[in-house]
Amino acid sequence: MPLNRSNSLFYSRLSNILNILKSVKLHKVLYRETENFSYLYLITDMYSRKILGYTLSEDLKASSAVKALKIALKNMTSIKDCIHHSDRGIQYCSHQYIKLLKKNEMFISMTENGDPLENPIAERINRTIKEEFTEDRYLSFRNITEGKEKIKQWVKFYNDKRPHRSIEMLTPSKAYQLNGELKRMWKNYYSKKNSIHQLADG
Repeated sequence: MPLNRSNSLFYSRLSNILNILKSVKLHKVLYRETENFSYLYLITDMYSRKILGYTLSEDLKASSAVKALKIALKNMTSIKDCIHHSDRGIQYCSHQYIKLLKKNEMFISMTENGDPLENPIAERINRTIKEEFTEDRYLSFRNITEGKEKIKQWVKFYNDKRPHRSIEMLTPSKAYQLNGELKRMWKNYYSKKNSIHQLADG
């Protein structure tokens, strides 16, 4: 299946705000029968690790990322002072995506140089998907219908059933209802200069 990219998009380049609250990541998913790819868009709350919005799409169009963002906005209890952090993917730089963020008065942050550690929460979820929800560390489905159903089940389990060491062994859904500091249930062996990278552990 060819990948469609719109040439009519306008792009915005924004700086990296280290105090990130939302993380976005694009995952590639393989269909076993046709060997076509689809793309999983996830939007995660940094405080609770809860996945607030997601969509599985057969293309890389900005509209697919916007769909995930709209779902996240509906599921958020508050948008005030929220920072949206992502990599510099074509979807997140598009006029359509940036316009929706600005409409909701969200601060916009993007990675500076493509280093995965600049978007640690998203990278951690990517690792969790591969390690805990697949046998061969690779997401694959027979077709997109099966893929959407499996992703739906996985997101529900991840949000409602899976405890995290980084949020006092609570589930993301439970942690999302709270306020205040959540204690990490693991020791810190890293230096302070690497603290931004430690945010992903859990």
